[in-house]
Amino acid sequence: MDKYLEMIRIRFLMMLAYRTNYYTGILIYCINIGAYYFLWSAIYSGKSAIQGMSIEQMTTYVAVSWMARAFYFNNIDREIAMEIKEGKVAVELIRPYSYLGMKTMQGLGEGVFRLFFLSFPGVVITSLLFPLHFSSDIRTWGYFALSIMLSFVINSQLNLLAGVVTFFTLNNEGLLRAKRFVIDLFSGLILPISFYPHWAQEVMKYFPFQAISYIPSMIFTESFHGKAVIDGLLFQLMWSIILLLPLQLLWKAAKKRLVVQGG
Repeated sequence: MDKYLEMIRIRFLMMLAYRTNYYTGILIYCINIGAYYFLWSAIYSGKSAIQGMSIEQMTTYVAVSWMARAFYFNNIDREIAMEIKEGKVAVELIRPYSYLGMKTMQGLGEGVFRLFFLSFPGVVITSLLFPLHFSSDIRTWGYFALSIMLSFVINSQLNLLAGVVTFFTLNNEGLLRAKRFVIDLFSGLILPISFYPHWAQEVMKYFPFQAISYIPSMIFTESFHGKAVIDGLLFQLMWSIILLLPLQLLWKAAKKRLVVQGG
C-alpha cells in the first residue's frame, strides 16, 4: 500500500509544479458558471422553481457540478494510450505493482491537487459572485464527500476501460473524445437528469453516467432527501462494483494482445 500512497504524493507534487495552470482554470470555471447562471436566470424568468429546483439551487447545482468535476476528472485514459504508443507500457507491466491500480492512484493524486487548488478556491470566489446555497447539515456534507469519492471511482473505471481498449486498436483518440462528450452530456454536468424527457430518464437508469455528476450535485443542493440520498449512493456503489468485472476481463485479454510500438 505504501507504494500506491507514494504515487499519490508524487502526482500531487508534479501537479504543484504547474499550479499556475489551475489559477487560470479557476477563472475559466467561474466564467462557465457565470454563463450558466445568466442562462438559467433567463430560463426561470420569475418562476419560483422548475422541476422542484429553485434558481438558487440550480446555481448551486451548476457551481458544484463543475467544481466536483475538477476532482473526479483525470486523463489516465490518454496516459495509457500514450504509453502504449511509445512502448513505455512494457516497462510498467514488469514493475512490482498493479498497472491499473497505479494509474488510479495517479488520478487520485491529481484529483486531490485539483480539489485544493481549483475546487475550493473556485467555490469561494463563485459564492461571492453568485447566490449559492450551502447546507448547514453536517450529514449532507458527509453524504456529498462519499458521493464524490464514488464519482471518482466510477469515472476512473470508465477511463481505464477506454484506455485499455488502446491495447487492441493502438490508436484510440476518437473513442476518448466521444467518451468525454458522452460523460459530460449524460452525467448531468450540462443539464440535470431530471430536466430530460421522461423516456430519456428511464433509459439513463441503465447506465452509470448519472452516478458521476448528477447524484453528488443533487445531494449537495439538498434536492435529494432521505431515501433518495441513500438510493443515489447505493446506485453509485452498485456501478463501482459492476464496472470491476468488464475492466478485469478486458485487462486480461489486453495483456495477451500487447504489441509494443516504439520504445
